[in-house]
Amino acid sequence: MWPAVYQIRVEGHLGHAMTGWFEDLSIALEDSGDTVLTGPVVDQAALHGLLKRVRDLGVPLVSVNRLESDPAPPRPTEEGD
Repeated sequence: MWPAVYQIRVEGHLGHAMTGWFEDLSIALEDSGDTVLTGPVVDQAALHGLLKRVRDLGVPLVSVNRLESDPAPPRPTEEGD
């Protein structure tokens, strides 16, 4: 089973020192002033750990979304099917 991909949006732009807390995620600073963290999260415990980091930074959490993953590629059919 593959890890789920999550997008976590927080209010404000995170400084360079803060982004180190989320090194496994891609970080986008949006023109709206929000920061969007996106990446794979192996399980619910890891997701709660990320949300705990957001809380510890004291930045407002805007949203948490699980992104749809690409469907698995079709399986090859056996000859004669």
